[in-house]
Amino acid sequence: MDYLIALILGLVQGAMEFLPVSSSGHIVLLSRWFNISETLTLSIILHVATLLSVLVVFRRQIWELIKHPFSKQSLHIIVACLSTCVVAIIFKKFLEDSFGGTLLPYCFLITAILLLVTQFVSKKIKFGKPINFKSSVLVGLIQGVAILPGISRSGSTICGALLAKTDREEAADFSFLISLPIIVGSAILDIIKIATSNNSLTHALPLPVGALILSFVVSFIVGVICVKLMRKLTQKNILWPFSIYLVVLAILAFIF
Repeated sequence: MDYLIALILGLVQGAMEFLPVSSSGHIVLLSRWFNISETLTLSIILHVATLLSVLVVFRRQIWELIKHPFSKQSLHIIVACLSTCVVAIIFKKFLEDSFGGTLLPYCFLITAILLLVTQFVSKKIKFGKPINFKSSVLVGLIQGVAILPGISRSGSTICGALLAKTDREEAADFSFLISLPIIVGSAILDIIKIATSNNSLTHALPLPVGALILSFVVSFIVGVICVKLMRKLTQKNILWPFSIYLVVLAILAFIF
């Protein structure tokens, strides 16, 4: 059972972190339906795995950012992440309480509507604008709201960039690049929680090492596949299938 739980969470995190359907929303649903709990240790492992997925796919862009830390792209990423932090700090209590699942079906519906609106509106939009200061702030604020379970981080930030008439490829790439500091930050916060917890190491590591390794590998491999898939779907403007999926998920969340 431990290995099955690790496999499920690895699949969910690796796929849903990058597809526009909300990984946190799925984990909340899994916890509710199957009494599966994502421990802090497993959360760190999953975050590191998805972080590695982005690093592998965007290794060239990331290397350029490292070589040119004061480039426009680097500054836009910083501005976006600072905007995210502002939302997270101001609405910290509300965002934490949202993981109880009360708002989950509504958030799934909001994401579904956002994807559909972007799908149809984008047909009339002339794309090609580069990311600028205003669009960086907008996308960063949206990423902050996407902390809510059910609001897809990748989906909402890509939609926000597209509605700002950003080039499709750049919109997808920017969404994934600004996820890096957030994923790192989440992992660091989880490490701090474990370090300051009174729980024993045994409690902090409730799954066998083999199960943790399985979860990491699955999440990483699925993450790489889904990052590449989402980039292609964004360029081809194929978002509506995820809206249908989210509506069905919202109905299930309402019922169960």
